[in-house]
Amino acid sequence: MSLPPLNILDLATVAEGESVREGLEASVGLAQRAERWGYRRIWYAEHHNMRSIASSATSVLIGHVASQTSTITLGAGGVMLPNHSPLQVAEQFGTLAELFPGRIELGLGRAPGTDQNTFRALRRDPRASETFPQDVQELQAFLGDHSLVDGVDAYPGRGTNVPLYILGSSLYGAQVAAVLGLPYAFASHFAPEALEQAVATYRQEFRPSAQLAEPRVLAGVNVIAADTAEEAAERQRRARIARVKLFLSRRGSTLTDAEAEAILSTPSGRQILGMMRYTAVGTPETVQTWLEDFAGRVGIDELVVACPVIDREGWYRSFELLAERAAVAA
Repeated sequence: MSLPPLNILDLATVAEGESVREGLEASVGLAQRAERWGYRRIWYAEHHNMRSIASSATSVLIGHVASQTSTITLGAGGVMLPNHSPLQVAEQFGTLAELFPGRIELGLGRAPGTDQNTFRALRRDPRASETFPQDVQELQAFLGDHSLVDGVDAYPGRGTNVPLYILGSSLYGAQVAAVLGLPYAFASHFAPEALEQAVATYRQEFRPSAQLAEPRVLAGVNVIAADTAEEAAERQRRARIARVKLFLSRRGSTLTDAEAEAILSTPSGRQILGMMRYTAVGTPETVQTWLEDFAGRVGIDELVVACPVIDREGWYRSFELLAERAAVAA
């Protein structure tokens, strides 16, 4: 199989020693470069109460990046719908679609994207996820021409028909996407366990819709590309340390690099590393081969690439090298 179309998942990270503003400026810089390099889209994910991730106000970030770029498609990968009312999401993304026509799309997830205390701070009903399929349909209708809520329309939003995607890491999301006839994006870059079963379920149960005639699967992968295999291996080592620190550091106390590296061989460390199972590491040629094999084996139509490299120049360079390989393969 040839290399599938490539897209970027930018987690809007704030690296150690950076301010939030500097982290957001780096996201703008990546989008501007990605546009030149030929990537199709960039997605930003909704997270809360994570000091190293600055994409909590996802629609605001998308609007800012869109204002600093010209052609690349931007979207949420995703908005966690239980945290919001469908009307509010329709108004936000409808506004974006009016400001940046043809460049906005919307991925929707069912998880809260945070811990239970933070979910309560969002003032949402714990049962909100139970109505996820109905909320997706309500949102889609608000973005279309026929609202499902009598006497209520989304202004802006109505008639924009912002493309929707269902995000998930389980069979449930695959089934929702299939029944509603929407593209399905699996979060295998951090939750790899059910990938192949979910993709098979989605393809088997897919029903055509006005938005999509045939099933379309996107999958998240991590990529650490470098000019040499040695550079890539070192960046992978540092990325693993950073991941352990992200998950196991406590409020007001951050693990040292040495402490985090020691944890890697423990059950907790191995569990965290397991989340990064689908990671392509090495020279551009090695990464390309890995991605082609992965997409062909699982049945992936498009790849959504995250890069866990923690130094900014290495982060940019990884995406650049991958884009160069994609251009060669095209």
